[in-house]
Amino acid sequence: MARKPRGEPIHGWLNVDKPRGLTSTQVVARIKRLTGAAKVGHGGTLDPMASGVLPIALGEATKTVAYVMEGAKSYRFVVRWGEARSTDDAEGEVIETSPVRPSAAAVEAVLGEFVGEIAQVPPRFSAVKVGGERAYRLARAEKEVVLEPRRVRIEALRLVRLIDADHAEFEVRCGKGAYMRSLARDLARRLGTVGHVAELRRSAVGPFREEDAIPLEKLEALGHSPAVLGQMLPIETALDGIPALALSGTEAARLRSGQAVSILGAARRMPKGAPGIARLTEGTVVCAVADGKPVALARIESGMVHPVRVLNL
Repeated sequence: MARKPRGEPIHGWLNVDKPRGLTSTQVVARIKRLTGAAKVGHGGTLDPMASGVLPIALGEATKTVAYVMEGAKSYRFVVRWGEARSTDDAEGEVIETSPVRPSAAAVEAVLGEFVGEIAQVPPRFSAVKVGGERAYRLARAEKEVVLEPRRVRIEALRLVRLIDADHAEFEVRCGKGAYMRSLARDLARRLGTVGHVAELRRSAVGPFREEDAIPLEKLEALGHSPAVLGQMLPIETALDGIPALALSGTEAARLRSGQAVSILGAARRMPKGAPGIARLTEGTVVCAVADGKPVALARIESGMVHPVRVLNL
């Protein structure tokens, strides 16, 4: 029999503004201590040197983390031209230098090459696994790290400004798995120089936005109090863009017990012309809802709604 997690059954999301200097795992540990929640996880790793949006899932919200991580992400970062570093960011050792400093016109001329689906080699100091071992552990042990290129999608890339001859600021919108450190490194190489990320801030992850994020220090100042829980967002926040499917009480009970239910009854209850109806096709993932509460993440197959992840609320 599975052991029941220790802690409080708290369910929902906290949109945390992570400060520099902490790992994402350390932020999770602090939120766990602060709330006393039995289960806590995060919706997408941020490097220790990075700040910004770090969605934290509590309780049953952890079952929706994958949907957040699949969402688009936005970043602002500063490239330091003329210095390549071992980690591709400011925390590494300088391994190469160059006197070349690109102009704004030169940068603008090549940005289009980095938009769309591109091949990108992750940094040596990253969490990518090589032969079952994390790349950063091999790199720290000074072992050879050979990483294969991966296909990632860059939706938009914009030069914000040249801060000075050595630094340029960029804005990026991208898909899952894209590394800003790799983007900065490769952009510098394309411009005939070398470079690394000097500053990095994430401004959005899926539906979670920078303007709504709560600084970690502010949450900690509230202490272990109802005020912290008052900052929480519902589980459904992570499911922005996933169709909601209303179930009857009987249908919800069947789904909770692991049984499939017919799509017909639920589809009939949807308002005529509702935008979600056209999306209820084979293989569609939906959020099944009953009495205003999410019941499960489910998939439509052969005219039936099959539970994928049941939400025990």
